[in-house]
Amino acid sequence: MIDGPYFVLTVLGVLGTGLVAGVFCAFSTFVMRGLAALTPAQGVAAMKAINVTAVRPAFMVVFLGSALLCAAIAVVTLVVWPDEGAVELLVGSALYLFGSFAVTMGANVPRNNALVELDAGTSEAAAYWRRYVREWTAWNHVRMVASAAAAVAYVLAVA
Repeated sequence: MIDGPYFVLTVLGVLGTGLVAGVFCAFSTFVMRGLAALTPAQGVAAMKAINVTAVRPAFMVVFLGSALLCAAIAVVTLVVWPDEGAVELLVGSALYLFGSFAVTMGANVPRNNALVELDAGTSEAAAYWRRYVREWTAWNHVRMVASAAAAVAYVLAVA
């Protein structure tokens, strides 16, 4: 059984990955649908505002903190290799680090950066907006599922 500080790390990993999964779930299930229902100019302007507020401490501590926790859990697991839960801990860490954090950096952030360069009321922004919503949301689904699965894997490790 995982115990002591290692248990605390894992519980914090469950909490962090679960919180991030919830944020991504909200975006996948209703935020992006609501934004897509706006005119392209309104949607672009709203998403640009959301992207600015997302990189503030409240979300970044949870998002980046979870990545650091997952990395720490993976390292500790590889060093200690507990009798129980090692595979689940490594799977949970990989799911979050690759399926959530790396996807964010490789798929969602570049799309956000392209969006920020556009003036909301232009035809270029309107054309990009339709593609942006479709692609960004698809990658967000991946992040949501990976984050939720990471939380489940960590729970299974301590169960």
